Amino acid sequence: MLRREFIGLIGCAAAWPIAAQAQQVAGRTQRVAVLVPSQTQWPPGVFLEALAELGFKESAGLQVQIVSAENQLDRLPQLASDLVKSKPDVIVAVNTPPTLAALNATTDIPIVSAVVSDPVALGIVKNLARPEGNVTGIANMASDITSKRIALLKEIAPNVQRVALFMHPDDPVTPLQLRDVEAAAPTLAIEFKGFPMRSPAELEGGFQAAIAWKAQGVVRLAGQGFTLGAATGRRATELGLPAMLLQRSDVEAGGLMSYFADHRELWRRAAIQVGRLLRGASPRDLPFELPTRFELAINLKSAKVLGLNVPATLIARADEVIE
Repeated sequence: MLRREFIGLIGCAAAWPIAAQAQQVAGRTQRVAVLVPSQTQWPPGVFLEALAELGFKESAGLQVQIVSAENQLDRLPQLASDLVKSKPDVIVAVNTPPTLAALNATTDIPIVSAVVSDPVALGIVKNLARPEGNVTGIANMASDITSKRIALLKEIAPNVQRVALFMHPDDPVTPLQLRDVEAAAPTLAIEFKGFPMRSPAELEGGFQAAIAWKAQGVVRLAGQGFTLGAATGRRATELGLPAMLLQRSDVEAGGLMSYFADHRELWRRAAIQVGRLLRGASPRDLPFELPTRFELAINLKSAKVLGLNVPATLIARADEVIE
């Protein structure tokens, strides 16, 4: 039962780099370079549609170049350095590691940090309202809502006391989320343990370690583990573990539930910032924006498999309920 319909993300397996809809300025082709940890973290549909709505037409000649680290975060500094040498008009850095790599590579080229966690705590900017440097962007504030995500999981599965946190150990946002959970653990009445994994190949081993620890529920932390969300939810349900995930598609794949900032909204707003920069705005004058909408999705079929009854009050609050 779909509660609200939004423009869906469009798959990105086509050509890399790609030509995109855009606007030509002063007779010159403009170029946007997108630095991503992995190809799965680049959803071009919403981003390019928003640029088109701003008047950036295909005939105008904007080019979008995608550069992926293929889940190897240690490649990001060199990739960022190479991008800067090619002198794009704007760099879009997706998530925290690419943002930090881009910032280390240039203080001149405008950077839009897309779906980063806490930009102040991570040292990306000193002030959200006036970034004052060459970077602005859109935050998802993942570190501030981790404990709330666990609280929502416990509304469906109140007996969960031992929570396995699936995380990427090298992502700078991981410690921020762990601190949030640690502070809230007494109130939530939980024990928790982190299970690091860097690639899909490590997911099953993570599950087996969590089961050996006698985990009663799983929470996928934000960050580079994002790409493992769908597989995490599907496998968790198969193993009888309630799981809190990161986006609606993870729930549609068989996971129990997700709660996170609406990624479609974040990408649309990132595109608006890129459009402003291409028209000559300075990133120091564009406030770093925070999410305005969070999306809750619940899979009642998975809840039934897990033997859980979802409270009617929670169903009423959900944006999507899969029956």
